[in-house]
Amino acid sequence: MNARLNVPDRCDVGSSGSSPEGLRPLTIGNVEIGFPVVQAALSGYSDLPMRVIARRHGASYSVCEVMLDQFLLSLTKRQKTKHFLDIAEEEHPVGGQLMGAEPEQFSLGAMKLVEAGFDVIDVNFGCPVKKVLGRCRGGFHLSQPSVAIDILKRTRDIVPDEIPVTVKMRRGIDDSDEARDQFFEILDGAMDAGLAAATVHGRTVVQRYIGPSRWEFLSEVTRHVEGRGFKILGSGDLFTAEDCLNMIRKTGVDGVTVARGAIGNPWIFQQARRLADGLELSPPPTLHEQADVMRTHFDLCEETYTVERAPLLMRKFCIKYSQNHPRYEQVRLSFSRLKTRSDFENAVAEHYSVDGPGRYIPRELHGSQEEG
Repeated sequence: MNARLNVPDRCDVGSSGSSPEGLRPLTIGNVEIGFPVVQAALSGYSDLPMRVIARRHGASYSVCEVMLDQFLLSLTKRQKTKHFLDIAEEEHPVGGQLMGAEPEQFSLGAMKLVEAGFDVIDVNFGCPVKKVLGRCRGGFHLSQPSVAIDILKRTRDIVPDEIPVTVKMRRGIDDSDEARDQFFEILDGAMDAGLAAATVHGRTVVQRYIGPSRWEFLSEVTRHVEGRGFKILGSGDLFTAEDCLNMIRKTGVDGVTVARGAIGNPWIFQQARRLADGLELSPPPTLHEQADVMRTHFDLCEETYTVERAPLLMRKFCIKYSQNHPRYEQVRLSFSRLKTRSDFENAVAEHYSVDGPGRYIPRELHGSQEEG
């Protein structure tokens, strides 16, 4: 089993029980999650440092970036990519997400995640990336229910009973009636196979991130599973704390997974907790608060990947953090040139040394980073 990293406990950010909003604590199988606004899997983003930052800012659960079954089966302790299986003690519960094409190999890959110590195993049938679809992975499985259900059954059978298995789906491969029927066939197959929950994104695979996420479809899904003890988490167009609570209230989902809306914005989880507790939305983080979080994120990145590799990996995160700054364009330009820790510290000294109010990230700045 991979070594777990020891990092300080996260701060207390509110209750995980019921709230004036009427939110119920989330459980997935026998795993108690608590507050039902969680960190989604994000390819290239939801690594250990991002997950730890999210947990310290109120995310009660997070899912690692998706991993291929082939990658997991060939991984050795000597490879520089072994960090994909690292888990921090404070992360639990944390989910491991898996993607692949062949049912038998898929289930063996799931056991690698179990051995690494993940508390929940999540099957990815939602990724819309073209190269993934071309290799019959991710969202492609929504077009072949028999194979998809076989993967779910084999994965549930091989994973120990005490570890929940979940599935990530989009509302279909496309907008056709056939795709809709295939979605519900797979969803029913997931319940019959003994899975504990499904995360449903309100766009089709073909849509990728174009056009709005159809939240009304999530309402239909929650009605479909009513009384089955099967949890539904919603996904899509969650960029503010208000969005998170609105999705739960309007669709009846048991929880929501925040993806693009959490990159460079871990404060969204604290903000959602405040609103759920009937409090006013807190002001956006000040410049000093932003700088402190970025430094902590950088430290975790160095610990996870080495001092030499961390700067280039942090560049994309710093660019996203810069969206919280009133002078976003200037700050973004500084971070886009980041190659060393000194470059980072110089940019922080230039743009964050004098404290001042931050801003909520404008909705139009949220890009199309791939959800796992």
